[in-house]
Amino acid sequence: MDPPAQDCAFDHVAIATRDLDEGAECLRARLGVAPEPGGKHPQMGTQNRLLSLGPGEYLELIAIDPAAPAPDRPRWFGLDGFDGPPRVAGWVIRQSRLTAPRGTTILAASRGGLRWRITVPDGGQMPYDGAAPMRIDWGGGPHPSDTLPDHGIRLARLSLPIDLPVADPRLSRGPFSLRLATPQGEVRL
Repeated sequence: MDPPAQDCAFDHVAIATRDLDEGAECLRARLGVAPEPGGKHPQMGTQNRLLSLGPGEYLELIAIDPAAPAPDRPRWFGLDGFDGPPRVAGWVIRQSRLTAPRGTTILAASRGGLRWRITVPDGGQMPYDGAAPMRIDWGGGPHPSDTLPDHGIRLARLSLPIDLPVADPRLSRGPFSLRLATPQGEVRL
């Protein structure tokens, strides 16, 4: 794995699902609230829904967009081969001076007022089944969490089987897993 980025912070975690409605219902049942409509990523042939994890952080529920043509590259978060129930498929760190680790390409994207550049794995999935983070730069513009309702859900713990690339007490070394603090108690996804 590439050395840790010095100017970065946790941005969001991605939960892969076969179908956005199925995934949203699963999250609603586990967290007590369904994610908000997000949008589509035409370059990747995917679509998403979003849930605030507090200022500057969110959860992204992501699936293949059945109405979109297949991209000319593997879809991110390993979605081309995804099956089974919704689960953590990767995570993203915010980096102001975006660098592309080995095996990734920087893509520019936009939707509405959002503009970002992101490192996309050339093979479709980051190393360690998505435990190595993708990197994103919002270019000083708006962040998706700015307009999402805050339901009091927060990142409690993200365990990673890799050297920790971000100095954040919520990140720990261990099997790849996610725990969220909710108003009803902690939930493991």
